[in-house]
Amino acid sequence: MVEPADRLSTAGQRLGATESFGVSTLEPGLRPPAQAPGRQVSIRVQMLDDTQEVFQISQRSPGKLLFDLVCVHLNLVEGDYFGLEYQDQRKMTVWLDLLKPTLKQLRRPKNTILRFVVKFFPPDHTQLTEELTQYLFALQIKRDLACGRLICNDTSAALMVSHIIQSEIGDFDETQSWQHLLHNKYLPDQDAIRDKITDCHRKHVGQTPAESDYQLLEIARRLEMYGVRLHPAKDREGTKLSLSVAHTGVLVFQGYTKINAFNWSKIRKLSFKRKRFLIKLRADPSQNAHHDTLEFAMASRDCCKIFWKICVEYHAFFRLFEEPKPKPKPILFTRGSSFRFSGRTQKQIIDYVKDSEVKKVPFERKHSKILSGGSMSPQSSSFRSQSQVPKESAMSVPLADQPDSARLGHQAEFNGTEEPAATTSVANGSHDMQAAPGSDPAQSRQNHHAAGSEPEQQLLNPGSPGSEDSPLGSPFVIVNGNGSVNGQGMGGTGDLDPGQSPEGGQLSPLTSPLLNDAGYVRNEDEDEARRKKFPTDKAYFIAKELLTTERTYLKDLQVITVSFQGFVGKDEAFPDFVNKLISTSYDPLYTFHQGFLKEVEQRLGQWEGRSNAHIKGDYQRIGDVLLKNIQGLRQLTVHLKKHSECLVELERACRSSRKVEALCREFEQQRVCYLPFNIFLLRPLHRLLHYKLILERLCKHYPPTHDDFRDSRAALADISEMVLQLQGTMMKMENFQKLLELKKDLTGIDNLAIPGREFIRLGCLSKLSGKGLQQRMFFLFSDSLVYTSRGMTPSNQFKVHGQLPLYGMTISESEEEWGVPHSFTLFGQRQSVVVAASCASEMERWVEDIRMAIDLAEQSSSPYTDLLSTSLSDNKLSEDGGGEQESEEELCGSRSSLERQGHRGNTTVHVCWHRNTSVSMVDFSVAVENQLSGNLLRKFKNSNGWQKLWVVFTNFSLFFYKLHQDDYPLASLPLLGYSVTVPSESENIHKDYVFKLHFKSHVYYFRSESEYTFERWMEVIRSATCSASRSLPSTRKDLY
Repeated sequence: MVEPADRLSTAGQRLGATESFGVSTLEPGLRPPAQAPGRQVSIRVQMLDDTQEVFQISQRSPGKLLFDLVCVHLNLVEGDYFGLEYQDQRKMTVWLDLLKPTLKQLRRPKNTILRFVVKFFPPDHTQLTEELTQYLFALQIKRDLACGRLICNDTSAALMVSHIIQSEIGDFDETQSWQHLLHNKYLPDQDAIRDKITDCHRKHVGQTPAESDYQLLEIARRLEMYGVRLHPAKDREGTKLSLSVAHTGVLVFQGYTKINAFNWSKIRKLSFKRKRFLIKLRADPSQNAHHDTLEFAMASRDCCKIFWKICVEYHAFFRLFEEPKPKPKPILFTRGSSFRFSGRTQKQIIDYVKDSEVKKVPFERKHSKILSGGSMSPQSSSFRSQSQVPKESAMSVPLADQPDSARLGHQAEFNGTEEPAATTSVANGSHDMQAAPGSDPAQSRQNHHAAGSEPEQQLLNPGSPGSEDSPLGSPFVIVNGNGSVNGQGMGGTGDLDPGQSPEGGQLSPLTSPLLNDAGYVRNEDEDEARRKKFPTDKAYFIAKELLTTERTYLKDLQVITVSFQGFVGKDEAFPDFVNKLISTSYDPLYTFHQGFLKEVEQRLGQWEGRSNAHIKGDYQRIGDVLLKNIQGLRQLTVHLKKHSECLVELERACRSSRKVEALCREFEQQRVCYLPFNIFLLRPLHRLLHYKLILERLCKHYPPTHDDFRDSRAALADISEMVLQLQGTMMKMENFQKLLELKKDLTGIDNLAIPGREFIRLGCLSKLSGKGLQQRMFFLFSDSLVYTSRGMTPSNQFKVHGQLPLYGMTISESEEEWGVPHSFTLFGQRQSVVVAASCASEMERWVEDIRMAIDLAEQSSSPYTDLLSTSLSDNKLSEDGGGEQESEEELCGSRSSLERQGHRGNTTVHVCWHRNTSVSMVDFSVAVENQLSGNLLRKFKNSNGWQKLWVVFTNFSLFFYKLHQDDYPLASLPLLGYSVTVPSESENIHKDYVFKLHFKSHVYYFRSESEYTFERWMEVIRSATCSASRSLPSTRKDLY
């Protein structure tokens, strides 16, 4: 959301109503205050109808400004009954303080969703003048019923649900009402009283939505648990109780039964000291008693403070005539908390609405098919307008699977943010709230209790608000009518056009254009149609993997043929010969695969039944398409053989001209070049391996009698022959490319990429010196072992400290000799080095590879070449020159890799340095085979919503895109060191096909669409996560 005045999608404005600026905490007639200067930050707010809105505020804006923006967006006059709540890093739900800067309260604003909910529950709903306010209160009651917070008997529950259904679908129709109850969950045990609900619904014929809201609130306000938010506590004897606050005062519950109540007029003082919450009562003159103090023990000081704050606000809102004035700042010492209620009191709201002529604005009910009049009273017979508006189906629910953000659809569990402690008194360690007796304008109904406090954590449980099984569902983000990722506009990713329903109708203006047919509750016919559209055969998902990886491959070719050539073509320093060589070698492949991708997309569309749903069998195959195109690809083998020449000539041009080298490095810093550029040059050869593996899985799946088996087997034979022809070239190019990549990461080496040298392993080891164990980065080649430390250069290169020739080297374990776990000694001709690995398995891999490299060095006829530059050979580097380390947060954060200069801080070498692990050339070759692309739903540890993203796995990392059409990724996640598992039952991930990535405190959940894709993602990610879990071939030749 930008400036409120520019927004054209408020509830009233969507129906063409006159704009109204009734705002909760503003003086009458004023617009929201102007934004303070400074950088704008996007804050997401979930409304009571489960939609999400994004608001832009400046960094220094107080919470009041954000709250006013929300009220302006809703055209809400009586906004002071509501508040914004969020979950801080302690997993405690707190209210946004309107006087403090918003960003000082939200530690991670991008990952936090604030909820706009009812904060103050009045004793009589007739005190709510506006119909919109009553509607929002009705939504809150609906939410409280669904999550089991509003406890009542079956008769009251059935009657309230019947009024909710009446407001949503109108008059009783047996079939429609039964289906609506079947697909929407309003109560935790709804099925048991379904007949009661339908019987009650029959009696509401002709009742408008506003009348239904009125009746719902009339029933709810008489319940003992109306508006009650329980705060667990214990009395002095240790009995488990709960405290709550209402307009009448402080309430005490045992279970769900109220056992005591302390009226505001009887309370002298509320305070807390550490975990103890204290209620000081006034003396009763009739009994000549002394002051009495009641003490309750709560879970923590923070729990006491949260409850104390809401008590302060409830007392001020219902008991005072006007907003309390701020305390004068003390000159020397402070005493007590500076926290105070901010906003209009209930009396001020009632007086303002009574004295001012606020024009009533019609608004849209999200779940209702009936237009609300907005300016007529519930008692008016003329209010029964049944006009229809463009509206989401009354049987639809918001979709949890829909794309968050970098977030497309968070549910309402909020990420870690913290409310800073208010300035408090140190004297006696207490925090006081003086409850002076005063006028109580809203105390005529003291037998009806209300409270506003911490909501129960029901959001991860099935059937609760925010879950897929709940009528409240998962919210979806709307930014000026568009879905968003981290506040950025986004289009749909499905097969439907944005804004179109699966049936071809126009979606509701309140429905994100990202919603496709999955956003609707489906009956059996719709389920059958969905099964036709999305087959469950394993062959279909294999073919879909071909489609998704082909899309990524074509984008990678585009980096070479479009982005790179366009970038270097503008500079005369780049040799025309090299540019022409790359163009003639890759352009034909790019053109060919464009046609291939179109054929695959067309076949998958036919297979899913989008264009030929009546045809079965003829198009449920992919082998014929593969056979035809692989035969066409064989004609391009001459271009594939030139790719090694392209790599060599490009490197030669970089060595001969610093301008060309700088130009290539500058291109690598472009966002579109998300990998080292030389890796893109190898993509066509790697793609042949992918085709081979896909066809092997297809042939293994098909029985020999299947119609597609013969074509698939023929295509497999052709691609296997091509792989065999190009295998030698591929291995040489991979090694050469890896040497060139390492050359960029190292400083102090003159001639790394020479004929005959092979890269074997890189990783972290601790080197024993006079100063103890020091972290060093080791690089093992076929002729030498180089050890380095991370330098202080702008490009974060590693400084070489020394090298050990492998010829004549011996190795022995030395754990007992030095007393260092997992240590071994390398005895070279010039020097000996003691090193230690991080674990036994890591040590075993290093020892095995070093011994293999020693054998290679002794068998080699090539003379040993000194790797170090002249300056390093003459002046040996000191061993204590370890550079400044980047934090692990920089690597693990989703936005770490692509927003830092030049990408050099997130290469495989740097990831191994931070994660204290190692990778070998065999690991790199396996990673080449295990590239994968597709849509996944991602969820963070501290959120409850799933965001739909296009994910590419390559080079030991996951790259995240909004859409597969995007030219560059939004973020990346290096996976070295991570573990991949299935979530445990205690994590409350009640979804199918979910896997979990975990490293230290970093946890991510991902959902796939089928069992096959789930197994494939688990398989490929295991190849790049914890090295201990990798079971790899002993040599690279075993791979092909």
